Amino acid sequence: MKPRILSIRLANRDDAAAIAAMSRDEIEKGLPWSWTEGRVARAIANPEANVIVAGSPGALGGFGIMSYVDEDAHLLLFAVARTQRRQGIGSALLDWLETVAREALVRRIRVECRRGNEAARNFYGEHGYFESTIVHRYYRGVEDAIVLEKLLCPAT
Repeated sequence: MKPRILSIRLANRDDAAAIAAMSRDEIEKGLPWSWTEGRVARAIANPEANVIVAGSPGALGGFGIMSYVDEDAHLLLFAVARTQRRQGIGSALLDWLETVAREALVRRIRVECRRGNEAARNFYGEHGYFESTIVHRYYRGVEDAIVLEKLLCPAT
């Protein structure tokens, strides 16, 4: 089977609505919607964050939003379209973000996911993330989160 060529690029303002809709439908399902188009647009404009997308405009396959503070990075939001999962898109997006983090001398990446989201927990585990803690009622005071971390660079 020939490998699929995947286009990953920095998001622009025109991507904000599609990212927000995917967040609402795939990540925030069952919770009040917080990653609205305006919030995503602010992340795109934030010089302390990277917002990346896979796929062409109008055909969003997945996205990731990562913020940076000193030697730490926080993967704020990450999703792959339901119809395009298990095709390497998530791995490619995560690899892109981790490569940038290493180049920025980030030592640790942190991400949260719903405690009951076994697919996400397994995905991150397969990519070298370890579960560090449980945060009770993290999501809108309703649902627990698992905090996962990946150490990139040893402390000096």
